[in-house]
Amino acid sequence: MSPELVVDLAAIRHNVRVLKELTGTAMMTVVKADGYGHGLAEAARAAREGGADWIGVATIAEAVALRESGDTGRALCWLTTPGDDWAAAISRDVDVTVYSEAALIEVLATGLDARVQIKVDTGLHRGGAPRAQWEGLFARAAAEGVRVTGLWTHFSSSDEPDDPANDDQERAFDEALALARRHGLDPEVTHLANSAAAILRPSARRDLVRCGIASYGLDPAPGHTPDLGLRPAMTARAHLALVKAVDAGDAVSYGRTWTASRPTTLGLVPAGYGDGLPRVGGNHAEVWVAGRRRPVRGRICMDQLVVDLDGDDPGAGAEVVVFGPGDHGEPTAQDWAEACGTISYEIVTRIGGRFTRTYVDTDRLGP
Repeated sequence: MSPELVVDLAAIRHNVRVLKELTGTAMMTVVKADGYGHGLAEAARAAREGGADWIGVATIAEAVALRESGDTGRALCWLTTPGDDWAAAISRDVDVTVYSEAALIEVLATGLDARVQIKVDTGLHRGGAPRAQWEGLFARAAAEGVRVTGLWTHFSSSDEPDDPANDDQERAFDEALALARRHGLDPEVTHLANSAAAILRPSARRDLVRCGIASYGLDPAPGHTPDLGLRPAMTARAHLALVKAVDAGDAVSYGRTWTASRPTTLGLVPAGYGDGLPRVGGNHAEVWVAGRRRPVRGRICMDQLVVDLDGDDPGAGAEVVVFGPGDHGEPTAQDWAEACGTISYEIVTRIGGRFTRTYVDTDRLGP
């Protein structure tokens, strides 16, 4: 049996509703990176059912995939490189994002009636027009009669609500908006709040919030986020391929990084870093087998990992929950993130490989 990712569409729908009610503003659900590993098309449909007004994707290819899945509502894409096929998004009624006059010229060259959003860099220093270029970009957009439907930016530290950079970025955004309006631009929506800011920073909610990771039930700011009743949508599970006994002194997996201090039993799980489970989780992460958390022993391999069953023998074929919602005590994606020194975003977006994806809808299960 292949390892499996079970995605509960009801959880995504629920999370979008909760977030929209909390923020009281228009909601963009972000489904980039294949819906944060949950499936782009399926996540988008569930989000629309939950009340998402917009869907957000990164690339033009993702925008095309969204439309080919049947989605027809407002949508925005924002990550392009020179020479990309802008027309593929514009002709499918997707708003596109520009960071520069050069990108704006490429949009104009399509000859299509584009809906354009301008992203400004207010301190993340990643994508977006740097401050020195705001004036020229706004002036060019106004002179060309571009239909500017949005002005937006992205926080660097919204998961750290006390970081003064948040105030600085919000002030900078207001300066950009004032400058854009002086040039005659009147964006339909202004937005800067991602999941953490949407939850923790009411002043950043503006006309629209962009919720990615929180839409999938994962905490965007561990240690700061109140309990909103969000439900993790993904469960990663497999089945034991083998159970074996080992003696005290037996070492496990490559490099012999763990040695049994006493006789025990080990379970072999047919999933590894080739399937997206971080190799650094060896000797740190846990899984759930036979009603208990079981520690990963030794290094995680490309195709498999080993867990300590503490003398139990549930038998080959027993279910393994790698991570899930945590309702029964099983590890969560956040637990794996902490064990691996990363964030839950990385855990759910990178998992794949031989995992097959299955969808359930716990709101619509029969009797």
